[in-house]
Amino acid sequence: MSPHVCQHSPMDHHHDADVICVDGVSYSYGPVEALRDVTMHIEHGCNLGIIGPNGGGKTTLLKIMIGLLDGYAGSVHIAGLAPAQVCRRGDVVGYVPQKHEFARQFPASVRQAVRMGLTGKTGLIRPHRRDDCDYVEHLMDMLGIADLADRPIGDLSGGQQQRAFIARALAAKPRILLLDEPTVGVDVAGQKRFAELIRMLHDQLDLTIIVVSHDLRAVAGGCGKVAVLNRTLHYHDSPDGLTADFLQEVFQHDIAPVLE
Repeated sequence: MSPHVCQHSPMDHHHDADVICVDGVSYSYGPVEALRDVTMHIEHGCNLGIIGPNGGGKTTLLKIMIGLLDGYAGSVHIAGLAPAQVCRRGDVVGYVPQKHEFARQFPASVRQAVRMGLTGKTGLIRPHRRDDCDYVEHLMDMLGIADLADRPIGDLSGGQQQRAFIARALAAKPRILLLDEPTVGVDVAGQKRFAELIRMLHDQLDLTIIVVSHDLRAVAGGCGKVAVLNRTLHYHDSPDGLTADFLQEVFQHDIAPVLE
């Protein structure tokens, strides 16, 4: 895929625009190279899975996109904005990180936890608008956790917590949803349910969704395109074009059963 410059203005809502533009990005943790000359353009409405081995740079790329890592070479624009600008706003990108570190005794209900996703939009002091609170209720219903709204979030199962964190990431109505390793520890049946959930959110909310995983099974069922990343970008196209031999070379071990 040849590099090109994104031509749209900040927060352009034309559906044919590239909403994420990564051009020639390299990043190192000291002497350890994490990314090398990665160029990837993602159009609005894409449902993309980024796969690659552990340590292949997937989480690093996500953190660069949302402004959590600086000091990289190359350029990144998200909906026409620099990552630092995206980080200061709550309505561009919703991010569900790989692990949710919080005490089981965290004294927040599911509803309160989901409403925390509005903070980037309304600020810490101003009260939430009624329509924003109504949208939170809508999201919880859509994600099948409305009946859990008043329960402590620490009491929920792992899958229920994941749905609550996805709702929190979507509360401010972002255009883009990023999920980092959302199916770690989830069995095959759970991965299929997750793929169905992602397709539903993509279709009903007109989202651009990026799911990062080291497991092809976790993304192949729900994503229309797949990018294969192991420090450099090895592939970015339909999952139909992937072969077991190619993936074995990139992952450096046999993952042929994934394709069966």
